[in-house]
Amino acid sequence: MGAPYNATVDLLERNLRHPDRVAVREAGRTVTWGELCERANRAGNALLSLGVEMEQRVLLFLLDSADFMACFWGAIKAGLVPVPVNTLLTAADVDYMLRDSRARALVVSDALLEKLAPILKGQPFLRHVIVQGKGKQLDDLLAAASPRLEPAPTTADDVAFWLYSSGSTGTPKGAMHLQQDLVQTAKTYGEGVLKLRPDDVVFSAAKLFFAYGLGNGMTFPFAVGATVVLLEGRPTPDSVMRILREERPTVFYGVPTLFAAILADPGNGRASGSDRLRICVSAGEPLPKEIGQRWRDRFGADILDGIGSTEMLHIFLSLREDDIRYGTTGKPVPGYELRIVDDAGREVPAGEIGELLVRGPSSAVAYWNQREKSLRTFQGAWTYTGDKYRRDEEGYYVYCGRSDDMIKASGQWVSPAEVESALVGHPAVLEAAVVAHADDQKLDKPKAFVVLKKGAQATAEELQKFVKERLAPYKYPRWIAFVDELPKTATGKIQRFKLREKV
Repeated sequence: MGAPYNATVDLLERNLRHPDRVAVREAGRTVTWGELCERANRAGNALLSLGVEMEQRVLLFLLDSADFMACFWGAIKAGLVPVPVNTLLTAADVDYMLRDSRARALVVSDALLEKLAPILKGQPFLRHVIVQGKGKQLDDLLAAASPRLEPAPTTADDVAFWLYSSGSTGTPKGAMHLQQDLVQTAKTYGEGVLKLRPDDVVFSAAKLFFAYGLGNGMTFPFAVGATVVLLEGRPTPDSVMRILREERPTVFYGVPTLFAAILADPGNGRASGSDRLRICVSAGEPLPKEIGQRWRDRFGADILDGIGSTEMLHIFLSLREDDIRYGTTGKPVPGYELRIVDDAGREVPAGEIGELLVRGPSSAVAYWNQREKSLRTFQGAWTYTGDKYRRDEEGYYVYCGRSDDMIKASGQWVSPAEVESALVGHPAVLEAAVVAHADDQKLDKPKAFVVLKKGAQATAEELQKFVKERLAPYKYPRWIAFVDELPKTATGKIQRFKLREKV
């Protein structure tokens, strides 16, 4: 048995050396580190008092709040396994996850309870439904629980929490992460790339239930004692700009769609946002070069584009503050190794497209109860990402698309991401998605679905000419369809398979 180790003791409770400093700012209140640590202890004790035992799962269907944090870290300290899930999911999705995880308890925000009502009866494993909200059961349970909690006898290799991988198709997969994984990402990315400081104020538009948001809004700021700003509702351009203006964060985490939507309003910029903003981060989809450049010009802060995954917990390939190369995803985060291989597993030379593999200290150990998928994804120390990449002559990695999204046109691979990035460079285009479409000879060629900015106009011929001037001729979209919106997953990723069904 390994030495005792508990992620809550390490990451959250290291901040007890300054208990009166503000840990969290949320609508209408602030929470100090001392208060948050005590609330986490009460949450752990409350779950134990209900009979939830070590290693059993607790599903968290919670909006971003200090209560989310208390339940997540309190469960881990008690040796339970919290499973935060996406609050935008359907009741059927949550039904699947409750049955798959065999969760003994569900903690659900009051505003979300009605959505789950149809699936809560007849659950074979669920014993307790705890409602979070002012004056609800969670408050009563916490008030009755002890503020002191001895950490469970966990080690670094114990499973600490699960995250369900959303995937654009197929059933969700529960990726099991260890106690040590959180602090590993704090060292590799939080310290190694972001260089977060105790005086930072961070705001993540990506929610805490995402692997991305969990690192942004808890792991990294907790590791250094920085202050976290939380937004309970949806991160719209208006709500995000309000947070930037009122809370004046120094670090802002977003996704490409959100950065583009904010830039679509010419009134948005540093003067109407945060005058203290020093760095921004993007993940989830590739950041088009033009979006990065326009954001820097308008907001006075670079965007560090990166790629991570639920399986690796956070970003393992990223731009750096002193090494910005928009149009690429930068270089490996310190502590991670990358390989680009062909279908036979052989490394490909610079410039060639292949499958991206990653090796590093934060990999999940497996998917729960999905052995075949686990064996395909986790191969020894290496994790298959499902992403296609190429490495240029200077060692920068360029995203080419998901493995099942690549297009073979005129005998050559076409990266949808590259064509999409070129289209978004046009001043009239807000968003674009590119998929394969068969021509009259049954040969695949790129087809683009384009969302124009409000009030903007452009013709298909104009956009085709624009792309031809920027990319190799065989890459331009042979067809362009103008649409009001693109189909997306609950995590905001474009569902290209739905677009392929339309063509």
